[in-house]
Amino acid sequence: MVLANLPRVAAISLVAVAIAACGPSSSGTATSKWKIALMSATGTLLDHNFSQYSWEGAKKGAADIGAKDPATVVPKDSTDYDKDIQTFVDAGYNLIVTVAFDEGTATTKAAKKNPNVTFIGVDQSPICVDEQGNADSTFACKGDASKLLPNYSSLWFEEDQPGYLVGMVAASISKTGVVAGVGGINVIPPVVRYLQGFELGAKSINPNIKVETSYVTTSDFTKAFNDPVAGKVLGAQLISQTHADVLFQVAGKTGNGVLDAACAANVFAIGVDVDQYLSYPNADPCIVTSAEKHLSNAVEAAIKSVNAGTQKPGDSLFNAANNGIGISPFHGKDNLISADLQAKLAAALKGMKDGSLKTCPAKCGQA
Repeated sequence: MVLANLPRVAAISLVAVAIAACGPSSSGTATSKWKIALMSATGTLLDHNFSQYSWEGAKKGAADIGAKDPATVVPKDSTDYDKDIQTFVDAGYNLIVTVAFDEGTATTKAAKKNPNVTFIGVDQSPICVDEQGNADSTFACKGDASKLLPNYSSLWFEEDQPGYLVGMVAASISKTGVVAGVGGINVIPPVVRYLQGFELGAKSINPNIKVETSYVTTSDFTKAFNDPVAGKVLGAQLISQTHADVLFQVAGKTGNGVLDAACAANVFAIGVDVDQYLSYPNADPCIVTSAEKHLSNAVEAAIKSVNAGTQKPGDSLFNAANNGIGISPFHGKDNLISADLQAKLAAALKGMKDGSLKTCPAKCGQA
């Protein structure tokens, strides 16, 4: 399909139609006042990752409220964020979903500029603004986004909870008594929360287990999340130097290199955010499970809440209590998961839901 000579809005609409053909359509006769659009993360929509599951949730949410299937656009890089959002606004879309933390600044600016348009940001918490509601590049965050930008909600997740669950799995399947968690960078609270939960979960199974926690970098975001070679090197070092035989990655594409290192060394690996058995099949031989954010559930629920008038602005939390987190299936490695472990995982999830289980330390999210 050639889109180069079409107006930008027409191109977006045609892309949405083409993508919708890849899966079941939720459209029909639209009865809703909401005209929904979604800007994916860079790369591709059908990524078995943040973009695809957010889009699936947006389609379900649209169907729930009687709206048409969401229009979609895939930005080529961050320079497209502002103009892609504005194109949706200009075309009359009044509920816009943007995906992934690096689109937060563009979404904040658009929400400030377009108070009559509702924005849902996936994994963009905390929404950081100054006292006037402008995006705050200094990260002082002196403004209250929930009051200054009442048309913007960011969906965030209690990452320590799925981290805790996969930590339980890691400790149960380790033979050396050493497991490792690799984070991309130590200044992003979600990364830290995943690893803090991982350690607590592992020690709930074996108090004597050694949990090695390493960060790829303390300052370089590109190396943290987009350098699989660096991830593979660090993963291989952890395996050879600490004898870790289960590696949990929280480092994006850099973390895919960690998974590669685990497979190369014939040890086990655990994925992050989504079911990485599907999103990164190179590591299928060694992935046991993944710590999941239930992105589809969260986006669908947020759209329904917007329609009902109950969606709160600011940061909107998803966790075990509202089916916002979990772990992936074991994909043929069920023989590693004993009946005792299954019972403990179920009990832990119940404790998370009722609030009786603590899955993060006092300084949660701080490395």
